[in-house]
Amino acid sequence: MNLKNLLSTILFSCALSSTFLTSAQTINPVERPAVPFLQISPDARTAAMGETGAATSPDVNALSSNPSKLAFITDGYGFSIAYSPWLKSLVPDMYLSYLSGFYKLSDRNTIGASLRYFSMGEIQLTDAGQQSLGAFRPNDFAIDATMARRFGESFSLGGSLRYIQSGVTAAPTYTGQSGKPATAFAIDFSAYYQQKSQLFNKPAKLSAGLYIANIGTKMVYTAGDLPYFLPANVKLGVASTFGWMQESQFTVAFDLNKQLLPTTSTDMMRQDISVSSALFSSFSDAPGGFMEELMEVNMAGGLEYLHKQQFALRAGYFYQNPKKGSYSYFTAGLGFQYQFINIDLAYLIANQQKNPLGSTLRFTLLFNFGKALH
Repeated sequence: MNLKNLLSTILFSCALSSTFLTSAQTINPVERPAVPFLQISPDARTAAMGETGAATSPDVNALSSNPSKLAFITDGYGFSIAYSPWLKSLVPDMYLSYLSGFYKLSDRNTIGASLRYFSMGEIQLTDAGQQSLGAFRPNDFAIDATMARRFGESFSLGGSLRYIQSGVTAAPTYTGQSGKPATAFAIDFSAYYQQKSQLFNKPAKLSAGLYIANIGTKMVYTAGDLPYFLPANVKLGVASTFGWMQESQFTVAFDLNKQLLPTTSTDMMRQDISVSSALFSSFSDAPGGFMEELMEVNMAGGLEYLHKQQFALRAGYFYQNPKKGSYSYFTAGLGFQYQFINIDLAYLIANQQKNPLGSTLRFTLLFNFGKALH
């Protein structure tokens, strides 16, 4: 397998691993982005609730779902570790791992950082004469730095700076030399609002969140190749948490998500369209007009039942319009808390013959320390 074929194979495999798959589209596909692993929710709680997370209650994994929520965390500091075997029915050694942490500087300001690592498994390389060049394990990673600030008792804003590196093109050639990895930079913007209320004559919290992610430079994999857009997207969510029987609470969440990428793209378009133009035109460039733009909006709903702040049951549903993809599925999960440790598990329920993400598991281990700073 030469370098060009390797790149094409890995990009296609990564697109399969993306939650927001576009390769299965039947009309006017959205541009396939670089590093689609950035679209995967690494957090098991978010995954178990149908990929909802823009407006759910904050924890350390807000770094991947809505960083502005960090400002409302009550603990002083903490970190989490997440792991998920990915596409195990197709590639047995592909996986996603995630490490995140936060520190509360003051009552209003919180900083955070995270590392997302995606291994594509082992690939056997050959030259043009089918002679073995050995094994290659390509991987991608992203490093984030985040700042969140609370304004008053109900509103917060957050921003993140991201460095991204893709090792797809670092494969050794027939001369024995390795190629250079592709790199890019991106920024995120986010906002979060929460308000105490009453629901069913019980204390409740209503919340809303906005998360705009992966606005950044294009990525060029090989010299002379056309650049790829990063997987920019916007997510808008709402959630309600209210008391449910004694010492229990119930959360209902709903998210809308849209990729900020061209609806249709030729190689010439990918080269000529700027990042800023693509962001704005993504809301109006569908050949089918407004109705087709609505087809590009993915929907997610999630439920969480929490008993005594110790045990959680979760479920959700992710929907993608059949004319824009084939990735609609149910999710389920559990959560356990003991003192300062949380363990979350998520399971994706789908027909494996139609959806290679079927039976995907995700695991998260969270540690929360310290007292809230007031």
